[in-house]
Amino acid sequence: MAGPQQQGSIADDTAVEPTELRVVSYNLREHTANSELAALAEASQADVICVQECDSNDLAPSVAGLSLAASTKANRLGLAIYKRDDRFEVEDFSIHSLQKSLHDRVLAPAHERLIAMRLRDTQADTEVIVASFHASPLTATNSLRRKQIEAAHQFVRELSAEAPAIMVGDFNYPWFQTNLRRKIEEHGFALSLSDQPTYLRYRKFTGHFDFATSVGLHIAGVETLPAGISDHRPILVRAHYEHEGATGAVAVPEAPAA
Repeated sequence: MAGPQQQGSIADDTAVEPTELRVVSYNLREHTANSELAALAEASQADVICVQECDSNDLAPSVAGLSLAASTKANRLGLAIYKRDDRFEVEDFSIHSLQKSLHDRVLAPAHERLIAMRLRDTQADTEVIVASFHASPLTATNSLRRKQIEAAHQFVRELSAEAPAIMVGDFNYPWFQTNLRRKIEEHGFALSLSDQPTYLRYRKFTGHFDFATSVGLHIAGVETLPAGISDHRPILVRAHYEHEGATGAVAVPEAPAA
């Protein structure tokens, strides 16, 4: 990953408002980018970091003022959430398996594909749900991934039917996002893509693999951060709590319909 001097530009010209929620998502590529988390947290001024493809047995208990709040235990490619100690209290969390693809059944990379956490934001005096999500890879169908996303949203809502919520992660859904957006909005959530593609490994697979879905939050922006040693680039979601009934998605270009 680019050194701290380059990553400093992420936050230098961005005034952090008191009730702004800054959520970072990063696929660590089988844990290889784990050493970058502390610098990433500091440069992005993250309040919460959600990671995918981590080794739960080798995660630091804290990174740059954020503590490890929860992680999966049964996965070869795990999930975890870090949260800022001076702002958030964990009220509840849940870890879930989702419908399996053939890839999941044969190679067993991830039994659990969702961590959903209800936090008390003491700075804003409100509850918020934050979730780390990892969909099945491209060997699965878009239809299966849509079912995984829908089920994940249902699990998020089981933690609270009213609290604002944001789910970030590796959705493995780089094409036909117009159809995905429509399905997500049917269930009350909004889809937000980042300003640049997030996947780097194969030129033909370039696209937005990592993004956010939300409800009850105004998404002020989703920034694709500088590349590190992972094949995914991290994203930074800047969100604000909104009044009930307000719109929740940032305007983004839409992909061709399926």
